[in-house]
Amino acid sequence: MATGRNHRPATRSRGIPEATVARLPLYLRALTALSERSVPTVSSEELAAAAGVNSAKLRKDFSYLGSYGTRGVGYDVEYLVYQISRELGLTQDWPVVIVGIGNLGAALANYGGFASRGFRVAALIDADPAMAGKPVAGIPVQHTDELEKIISDNGVSIGVISTPAGAAQQVCERLIAAGVTSILNFAPTVLSVPDGVDVRKVDLSIELQILAFHEQRKAGEEAEGANRRGPDGGMTAVMPA
Repeated sequence: MATGRNHRPATRSRGIPEATVARLPLYLRALTALSERSVPTVSSEELAAAAGVNSAKLRKDFSYLGSYGTRGVGYDVEYLVYQISRELGLTQDWPVVIVGIGNLGAALANYGGFASRGFRVAALIDADPAMAGKPVAGIPVQHTDELEKIISDNGVSIGVISTPAGAAQQVCERLIAAGVTSILNFAPTVLSVPDGVDVRKVDLSIELQILAFHEQRKAGEEAEGANRRGPDGGMTAVMPA
C-alpha cells in the first residue's frame, strides 16, 4: 500500500476549482450512505439534496471529473464513489500524526472513520512525559522528542495539531521541517506556513459564534413579527416617523 509522502492529489493539475474540491467530500459522504443501502443509481437532484447543494452546481462540479451521468438513469453510485475517492486521493493509505493528546486529541484518535476514508493514524504525539507509552485508542503515545523520526519512519505528509494555542506554531514549524506538507489545525490560533504547505483550520468557537448570530437574528425577526401583530394577534399599522 502506498503512503502519502510522494503522492499528491491530482486536483490542482487538472484545474478543478477549490470550491469544487471543498464539495467533493460532501458528495462522497452522501454517495457512501447510498452505497451502504445498496442504491445502484441516483439522480443529480436527489444527490444534490442529500449533499445540501443545488443540482446545477453538482452537475458543474461533476463535469470537472468528466462524469455526466446518463439521461433518464442518473449517476452510477459505486462508480462515483470510486471516482471521487480517487480524485481526493483516498484510494491510497495516508498516514497521519496527531500532535497534542489532550481531551480533543484523544477524541480525534478514537474517531472510527479514519480507516474507512483512506487515512491511518500512524502516531499520537504529546509533549507531556507522563503521557509517553500510555495507550489511546490502542496506540501508545510518543513524546514530541521523537516527532521528526516518527514522520520520517512513517512517510507522513499530513499532520493534525490539537495542542494549546501557545504551542501550535512551534509544532507546526517542526512538522513542516520534518516533511509534513498538509496540516489540519484544531488549535485556536492562526498558523503561519510557507508556500506549498496547505492548512485547514477547524475552530469550534467560531462556528458556535456564527450559530449564535443566526439565533440572535431569528429571535429579532420573531420579536419584530410579534410587534407587528400586536397584543390581540392582529396586524398593527406601522406609522412613519
